[in-house]
Amino acid sequence: MADLCEKCWYNTYDEEADEFFCELQLDEDEYVKLLSDFGSGKSCKYFRPDIGEYGIVRKQN
Repeated sequence: MADLCEKCWYNTYDEEADEFFCELQLDEDEYVKLLSDFGSGKSCKYFRPDIGEYGIVRKQN
């Protein structure tokens, strides 16, 4: 699952904490469901591949 998170749009780096974290805004119930799905081996339904800044420009053209 960590591989998937590393390639996700919502994965951001915090310089102060020197670590990556998920920036997705979930309420408490959604977060608990997400964690229970991870525990049961399901993939993240919120995963969005990070296409990078050049990928965004390609979509505009």
